[in-house]
Amino acid sequence: MPLELSIVFFITELVGTIAFSISGAMLAIQRQLDLFGVVFLGSITAIGGGITRDLLLGQIPPQSFVDYLYPLIAALTAALVFLLVALRQRRNKPLQLINDGILNVFDAAGLGIFSVIGVQSTVQAGFGSNAFFCVFLGMTTGIGGGVLRDVLSHATPAVLRKHIYALASLAGALCYYLLRTRMPTASVLLSVALVVVLRVLASHYRWTLPRISL
Repeated sequence: MPLELSIVFFITELVGTIAFSISGAMLAIQRQLDLFGVVFLGSITAIGGGITRDLLLGQIPPQSFVDYLYPLIAALTAALVFLLVALRQRRNKPLQLINDGILNVFDAAGLGIFSVIGVQSTVQAGFGSNAFFCVFLGMTTGIGGGVLRDVLSHATPAVLRKHIYALASLAGALCYYLLRTRMPTASVLLSVALVVVLRVLASHYRWTLPRISL
C-alpha cells in the first residue's frame, strides 16, 4: 500500500475509533452504567466490528489483541467522556455532553470509516477479487461494534430499526470497493462522506425501510 494511502487509513481509523467510542460511552452513561461499564461499552463499540471481521477472515488473534493502540485510544476516549459528564453533573449542568444531532454525526462517521476499512482489510487479506465478501465484511466491520453495543445495553440493535443504518454502511463499502483502484485516496473520503450524508439525511427526514405495524 502506498505511504500516502497508509497515512490516510491510519488517520481515518483513529478518527473512527474516537467517534465510535464517544457514541458507545454516551449510550452507556444514558443507561447509568458505572465507569467500567462506560469504558467497556465505548471500547467494544470502537473495536467490536474489527474483531468480528478478523475472526471471519481467520486472523487469530484479532488485530485489536495484537496492536493495543486502538483499544487504548477507545478506552481513554470513553474515560474522558465519563470524566467530562461527571464534571458537568457536579456543576449542575445537563448530563448530555453532546446533543443528539452531533452524536448522530459521530456515529455516522464511525460507520463510514469502518465500512471502508473493512473492505480494505479484506482486500489486503487476499480476497480482493471476491466483491461480495469484501462488501459484506465492510458492512460487518461498520455495524459490528454498534450491534454489540446495543445488545450489551439491552437495546434493539440500530441496524434492525434505525433509519437506513446498514444500507448506508453497505453503500459506503460498495462505493469504496468500486473506486479504490481508480482513485485510491479520494475513494476513502468519498465513501465515508457518502455514509455520513445518507445517515444524516435519513435521520433528518426519517427515512425508514418498510415495516409491518401490529
